Amino acid sequence: MQIAVIGQAERSDLKELIAYEVGQHIARKGGILITGGMGGVMEACAKGAKSEGGQTVGILPVYEKEKGNRFLDIIIPSGLGHARNALVVSSADVVIAIGGEYGTLSEISIALKLEKNVITLQSWDIPQLKTIKADNPKEAVKLAYQLAEE
Repeated sequence: MQIAVIGQAERSDLKELIAYEVGQHIARKGGILITGGMGGVMEACAKGAKSEGGQTVGILPVYEKEKGNRFLDIIIPSGLGHARNALVVSSADVVIAIGGEYGTLSEISIALKLEKNVITLQSWDIPQLKTIKADNPKEAVKLAYQLAEE
């Protein structure tokens, strides 16, 4: 199971704590974590996955591999800027959004266009978007697995 976790690169202690726990739950279930490979939510989630022995993939917006966070097993330096958002969500069976700004919103939109399930945790809440709201990290990962198996 490949699960993309998307969210803001800017620091936020609460969002990073949530992301860390999501990463832990993904790893415990044997999933592969896919992120944009940078800081903030992406780094915290990868750190959580690694703390439980999980596998992590980062699809970077830049060409420089060394700019990816230190918790990545596989680093893909795309050089595509925000266009790499399409690669992040298309690589996943399901997407979990944590917090986020316009980049996260674009990833949510692309995922929905690709008919991927998107689970949100304190993220964009726009009634027209057909996302699924989770109350906590454990529920988000549980929903991800249920939806991907359907």
